[in-house]
Amino acid sequence: MKFKCPGTCNNETPQLEIRICPECGNEIEMFSIDMKAECDRCGFVAFNDIQSCYQWCEHAEECLGPELYRKLTADHAEGNRK
Repeated sequence: MKFKCPGTCNNETPQLEIRICPECGNEIEMFSIDMKAECDRCGFVAFNDIQSCYQWCEHAEECLGPELYRKLTADHAEGNRK
């Protein structure tokens, strides 16, 4: 039987979350695989504060696939530099 991580369902089918911009009250659409999303109205950048398995699991690259793994780690590194 092939192992399938139960946490990857959120990466294969990203979940949409609507957040309210603290600056202008506009809705910000953020998907579960996004590290950040910008408000269309005022430009405020909201960050996704949910910790994902790619941050701690040694099998994350294999499980998520190299392309998604690189995107998530690059987005996370960029968010930490700001």
